[in-house]
Amino acid sequence: MFIKDLENAVSISEFFLVDSVKNGISSNGKPYITVVLKDKTGSIDAKIWEVKNEDYENLKSGRIIFVEAIANEYRNKMQLKINSYRLKNDEDKISIDNLIKIAPIPKEIMISELNDFLKIIENKKLKAITIELLNKYKNKFISYPAAKSMHHDFYSGLIYHTTTMLKVAQKIMEIYPILNKDLLYCGIILHDLGKTVEFDGPIATNYTVEGELIGHISIMCSEISVISHKLGIEGEEIILLKHMVLAHHGKYEFGSPKLPMLKEAEILNFIDNIDARMQMFEKNLSDVNPGEFSDKIYGLENRHFYVPKFDKKQ
Repeated sequence: MFIKDLENAVSISEFFLVDSVKNGISSNGKPYITVVLKDKTGSIDAKIWEVKNEDYENLKSGRIIFVEAIANEYRNKMQLKINSYRLKNDEDKISIDNLIKIAPIPKEIMISELNDFLKIIENKKLKAITIELLNKYKNKFISYPAAKSMHHDFYSGLIYHTTTMLKVAQKIMEIYPILNKDLLYCGIILHDLGKTVEFDGPIATNYTVEGELIGHISIMCSEISVISHKLGIEGEEIILLKHMVLAHHGKYEFGSPKLPMLKEAEILNFIDNIDARMQMFEKNLSDVNPGEFSDKIYGLENRHFYVPKFDKKQ
């Protein structure tokens, strides 16, 4: 049984991926543990109320555990009460595909799509810097998520987010040919590439020390400088490419060191926002019945959204 299918008072015996662990103290002074468990359909809070000393060592982010639990509804959200669990052993035959969500397009197709966009970049300086950085981080780029929890928070989410943005940009430039194709494409490809340093892995993802203290925007801005020096590239293109990365969050309050000051940087911010929001809609509305409202979605200004009855796709 998958997380999205859980109902109140149902008993389950399933494998899950441990996403995160938090220790707490109940009102009666006894310790408890909250474990966020994941499978390919979502995540759920699970409680251990009778804590043993070995639980603190066993329950680590990224581990796979077999759980016997009962589902119950608490404050309009489903959670699990864990009765017992064990760590996965070598004899357990389970598919990792059941435990993690994967981008809906095969990795090989997305790599091919990305290469097609690289081929049509004409500016030699921008192209050289972009390809060098992609080659440096390619293994992580094709497997890491684009975010820890908000949007594209799944295996290969980063390349999926990037290639989708490139497709959107291609259509926009058919309408607005004043945009510089090379600068916009390279900015899109590099805007989130720093997340390969900001995050610690593609599964049960957490922030690295560099991610917490520096962040993906500053990381990639520095990388552009390093690679430009390595390749002996100078000129205005380096400044413009750095600005694309520095301004892609659009507003200071969203963590953007600079506001967009190029038309391509402005459009990059809009495309990034469009794709992130559409993915949040897909993530949060897919299980909402027509004629009903979703839960409030934090990443969309804590609004809830109505799913029309005539929308046959839902």
